[in-house]
Amino acid sequence: MTKAIKLALGSIAIGCGVFALKFLAYWITGSVALLSDAIESIVNIAAAAAALLALRISAMPADDNHPYGHSKVEYFSAVLEGVLIVIAALAIFATAGMALTDPAPIAAPIEGLAVNGLATAINLGWALVLLRHGRRTRSPALTADGRHLMADVVTSAGVIVGVALVGLTGWLALDPILAMIVALNILWSGWRMIRESVGGLMDEAVPQETMDEITALIATHASGAIQAHDVRTRHSGPTTFIEFHLVVPGDMTVSESHAICDRIEAAIRAGAPQSVITIHVEPEYKAKRSAVQVAAD
Repeated sequence: MTKAIKLALGSIAIGCGVFALKFLAYWITGSVALLSDAIESIVNIAAAAAALLALRISAMPADDNHPYGHSKVEYFSAVLEGVLIVIAALAIFATAGMALTDPAPIAAPIEGLAVNGLATAINLGWALVLLRHGRRTRSPALTADGRHLMADVVTSAGVIVGVALVGLTGWLALDPILAMIVALNILWSGWRMIRESVGGLMDEAVPQETMDEITALIATHASGAIQAHDVRTRHSGPTTFIEFHLVVPGDMTVSESHAICDRIEAAIRAGAPQSVITIHVEPEYKAKRSAVQVAAD
């Protein structure tokens, strides 16, 4: 069992515990804002289950039907999580709208906020773990789960402050209004997650900073070649696909050009171990004006 799968299982267990605490906080207080916070925790559990399934599938080796592997399934998991977040936001809007017409007083706010604060602290710690591992392994499923939990932490903190103000001021309408604000924040989080995941499904290129690093490595380690052109990249889960044309002197032997390719590939993989590199070697008359020029010896 990989560490990523263990983290996904941990997310399910922690999500269940956090939901129980947040629902207890709602049961103690009767606060609609705290109920909205608990509803989002249900989404966390469903999203963690989807991430677990995606990670299990993405870990499967390449086969005849999927020669590039199964890592892209993680993007589908992140899209599903985004859709679930949007549904949760709409449910919170509906609940808050009904409560706004007949706001009720909040009972035992100190006890309820203490329980909710404990749940929020647990979410914060786990979100940091998921984000750190997700970024290190470039896992869209774990990163999306971590970002969602971090957004949950922010909204929970806002709810805690707001419910405390309801108890201090006696303004009952503030409770459902807070729930609506939480829903708006959740809605934005879901949209951003869907947008980023769709970008992965559409084979977006790596960020410009990463592209600059790749072209610099090619220029530095392609000694003996003339230039490289048509450098193209894309992400598929934790894997980065890189392909380009390498122009060499027409009289260069296959062995010599192959050695240059090996040198370039080793340099790129040193910085991006999970990269798949495809190099098409061409003679010098295929050179282009817009290209990566090889550094002089």
